[in-house]
Amino acid sequence: MSEMFSLQDRVCVITGGAGILGTAMSSALLAHGARIAIIDRDAASTARFTASVTDAQRARGYVADIRSRDQMEEVAKKVAAELGPVDVLVNNAAAKSPNFFTRFEEFPLEDWDFVMGVNLTAAMVCCQVFGSGMALRGRGSIINTLSIYGIVAPDQRIYEGSEYEGHPINTPAVYSASKAALWGLTKYLASYWGGRGVRVNAITPGGVFSGQNDTFVERYSARVPLGRMAKRDELSGALVYLASDASSYVTGQNLIVDGGLTAW
Repeated sequence: MSEMFSLQDRVCVITGGAGILGTAMSSALLAHGARIAIIDRDAASTARFTASVTDAQRARGYVADIRSRDQMEEVAKKVAAELGPVDVLVNNAAAKSPNFFTRFEEFPLEDWDFVMGVNLTAAMVCCQVFGSGMALRGRGSIINTLSIYGIVAPDQRIYEGSEYEGHPINTPAVYSASKAALWGLTKYLASYWGGRGVRVNAITPGGVFSGQNDTFVERYSARVPLGRMAKRDELSGALVYLASDASSYVTGQNLIVDGGLTAW
């Protein structure tokens, strides 16, 4: 069974691979034998992570605007030359805008467009650039990172007094809308490329602890059957499963990793 989960020498592209979830995902792919290409807008974090990999030939970092097809096509050429043909694409990047936590009634259109551009349009661009090559080769796996709030609405009651890094937080409508739309794209591409051997699935994480204050943690955890928030490495098993041959007959599915929040 362990061989089914192996990613030995497979080339995996992960956007947002140097972020909070991305570093855990990147580490999991490496641990299962993959060669990874991290695409992230944070040059320092990307360089720091790739420098930490013992075998430098197995991890490369690329700084690019993933919304730009021209830039992504240039990155794709470099990945092919430095690592080889891409087997797995993980669309994990997500963005917060300058006014991300502004109330819905005053949420600026430019912020809406920016978040949609990164969370949805960029995933489409990456699927065009990397997924088309998979379809030509007749195999591949695309994994889109969604959010529990693209599946259900956030409970507004948990946000009163909630903070992240000292700032009041909420979940804005644009985040829910972008992640719900990404689920629609996932299902569409699963059907579109299914006959050409490309599997397209999604992972939906519930709330992941990353420094939220006690008020938020307690209120959120009270909504979860397992009674706590997720740790960032608890998505790794789902990721490796969907990237590997262990899920060879799985496509168009959304693997929800939420501690049971959507069970009630």
